[in-house]
Amino acid sequence: MDILSSAVSALLGGWTLPAALAGVVWGILGGALPGLSPSVAMALLLPLTYGMDPTAALTMLAAVYVGAEYGGSIPAILIRTPGTNAAAATTIDGYELARQGRAGEALGISLMAGFVGGLFGLILLTIATEPMAAVALAFTPPAYCALGILGLSVIASLSGKSLIKGLISGILGLMIATVGTDPVSGVSRFTGGSPDLLGGIRPILVMVGLFAVTEMLSQISTPAWDKASSRDTRLKLPSFKMWKRLWKSQVIGCTIGTFEGLTPGGGGSIAAFLSYNEARRWSSHPEEFGKGSIEGVAAPECANNVVTATALIPMLSFGIPGSNSAAVLLAGFLLHGLIPGPMLFQKAPDVVYGLYGGLFAANILMVLVGLVILTPCIWLVNRPKPYLIAFILAIVVSGVYATDASLSDLWLVLIMGVVGYGMRWLGIPTLPMVLGAVLGFLVESNYRRSLVLARGDHSIFIQDPVSLGLLLAAVALTAYSVWSEFIKPARKLKNA
Repeated sequence: MDILSSAVSALLGGWTLPAALAGVVWGILGGALPGLSPSVAMALLLPLTYGMDPTAALTMLAAVYVGAEYGGSIPAILIRTPGTNAAAATTIDGYELARQGRAGEALGISLMAGFVGGLFGLILLTIATEPMAAVALAFTPPAYCALGILGLSVIASLSGKSLIKGLISGILGLMIATVGTDPVSGVSRFTGGSPDLLGGIRPILVMVGLFAVTEMLSQISTPAWDKASSRDTRLKLPSFKMWKRLWKSQVIGCTIGTFEGLTPGGGGSIAAFLSYNEARRWSSHPEEFGKGSIEGVAAPECANNVVTATALIPMLSFGIPGSNSAAVLLAGFLLHGLIPGPMLFQKAPDVVYGLYGGLFAANILMVLVGLVILTPCIWLVNRPKPYLIAFILAIVVSGVYATDASLSDLWLVLIMGVVGYGMRWLGIPTLPMVLGAVLGFLVESNYRRSLVLARGDHSIFIQDPVSLGLLLAAVALTAYSVWSEFIKPARKLKNA
């Protein structure tokens, strides 16, 4: 009751509720703008919270996180441009639904799946912070490396008809992840002497180039798409019948999102891709995935919104941020003289419980703000094609440049767009490349650290029980994907 009463009093008194509203609005706008990740959107507001009440300040930052993770799905569905890393999986079926004149339906599913995931994660954050955070302490560098390998095993399912082309794309992504400074020795590599590449090539630049610029280049050379009718562009929330079909994919999203949120370094990207893959595996209609599946939208959106709350569990209990955005929130705590950890619940319980209330309000406000902002976004897609392409280009350029005010980032995005256009022409899927770019640093850095700890002995990866379990899961996942893609069809052909 102390938690509930403190949360309610924090919402009803002070500036907590207005701060949550401001955070959600800015988060949705930041997430919808390609190039601005949730952590960047939060970081931009961090200096403004210095003079605020701690509860209101932390609520605003957390609300930005909630809004941005959802906001990334809006351009992912409408213009095939994920606004955040975690929204990349949503583009697969969300954009296909939009092309079929079902953009309102896809956005409605995204909104409500995100709401369900956010509330589920908040419940876990509220009632199970300390016992569930203990799971994160079991992760060592070998376990982190195995986690990344598990994420890369999804490449087999994202390769389409050609596993070889999918592997080529994935390897290109891993090569991109090696550009920059060596994570162990500190030596620069593959930078061509450019200081702008010392920090590496950020995955969001790869995704904006491969998705947005590539799509614009493709659209320039193709006839204008069909316009959706006014009836089709209305926001459509899932019906009861649709909820019955989506429950399994949302359970999968909640489960995987919980696990990834608790794991430092996991984050919404891995959760979204793994959830998408498992939703297809357990779906009654797997043939619809990649062609406009509503389950393919619900699963990743539910998962990455679960992460917004579960990533805060290890941060609040042990001071270990579960994601980049959680790290920004950790900076917000420190800015107000609060040190996350077990003592935080004794020294400043009102702040923690007020944050819980603020997160609850943020999820409710996300739905309300989403209902207002989505219909104009759908209307925008039906504008004349030349104007829309120019508008998308303006969004890409402004969003990318606003991040670091770097012209080199703009060049990288354009180069990635040309590469993506060539890959599309050759029939090479781009999603494995994105996955490789996102997970490459996680795998390499922890692989190298593990070998340093073990003095070069690779048996450390099977001696660690968590690492061994994740590696076995990766092997099983890859084997099943290969069997379903090649061996099973060959047997059917043989028996026919």
